Amino acid sequence: MAKGRELKGRIKSVENTRKITRTMEMVATSRMKRAQDRVIAARPYANVLADVIASLYSAELAERFPLLRQPERARNAAVVLLTSNRGLCGAFNSNLIREARNLLGTLEHQGVTGELHVVGRKGIGYFKYVGRPLVTARTDITDRPTADDAASLVDDLMARFIRGELDAVNVVYAQFRSALSTPPTVQRILPVEPPKTKGVARDYLLFPSAEEILSELLPSYVRNQMYRALVETAAGEQGARRTAMKNATDNAGEMLNTLRRTFNRARQAQITQEIAEIVGGAAALE
Repeated sequence: MAKGRELKGRIKSVENTRKITRTMEMVATSRMKRAQDRVIAARPYANVLADVIASLYSAELAERFPLLRQPERARNAAVVLLTSNRGLCGAFNSNLIREARNLLGTLEHQGVTGELHVVGRKGIGYFKYVGRPLVTARTDITDRPTADDAASLVDDLMARFIRGELDAVNVVYAQFRSALSTPPTVQRILPVEPPKTKGVARDYLLFPSAEEILSELLPSYVRNQMYRALVETAAGEQGARRTAMKNATDNAGEMLNTLRRTFNRARQAQITQEIAEIVGGAAALE
């Protein structure tokens, strides 16, 4: 019955694993709902902000704002990669890392010097392993990012862009479309490209002036772009973890069915053998 005891141990181990993955699936589902609510709540403000900037933008004003400066040829570019601090979310982090590597390769092929800024332990661990130098490495941003987190990430990059040390800033993040669709996405947040208006343009009464309003709105717009990337990546992480844990739970259930069938067959074979030995012994005594 050694084989039977071994199968019993494996069944117990798989049952315990399935309980863990099921619990993690439920936790990820709850966190994903809250993260999805933050994504939805961030969209109206971002849309109105983009609409106001598009209405105020003009070629004459654009020449006065460094954040709108469009360099003829990019020489230095920053890549901000957003990953998670934890694993067990399938290929979520590896897809983001691959997208960042492809972007850096494209920039270097074009003769652009790319510097890498990474958020999240998974991205930091990978690039340290391959020996890629990191300008900044942040692990303090949780799965509940705030506007202050976004400002701390992008304010220094904005200052360097204004001084002319950087010609572009790109963000690699997970775009949250649904719980099952979180594709890695590259978005250039600097220089600011004038948003395109949708629908009827609004006529604003400007006070004190369009120039002073833009000087306040443009940094807010860049910070908001970074904030949206953070909240969408956080929602994407929970969606990917929920999917991974659901698949693990389903696989554990299938494995349990196989192990139980194997155990029952082994037990039936042993019982049949014991009966045959009893019958054979009884026949020998007659």
